[in-house]
Amino acid sequence: MKLFKLANQFSKDEDGAVTVDWVVLTAALVGIALVVISTVKSGIEEASTDIKNELTSALSG
Repeated sequence: MKLFKLANQFSKDEDGAVTVDWVVLTAALVGIALVVISTVKSGIEEASTDIKNELTSALSG
């Protein structure tokens, strides 16, 4: 009977559930950030190249 009582108490304990929720939430945010970075990367590279070219042409005359 003590084993059933211990198992029942363990199944009602929710202390670790919060940790699991935070781990899942953090993993989702990291995944979204990676998708956004990979999507925006080419546009940022193109914009920085355009800025470099404009500054080079402005400084050279």
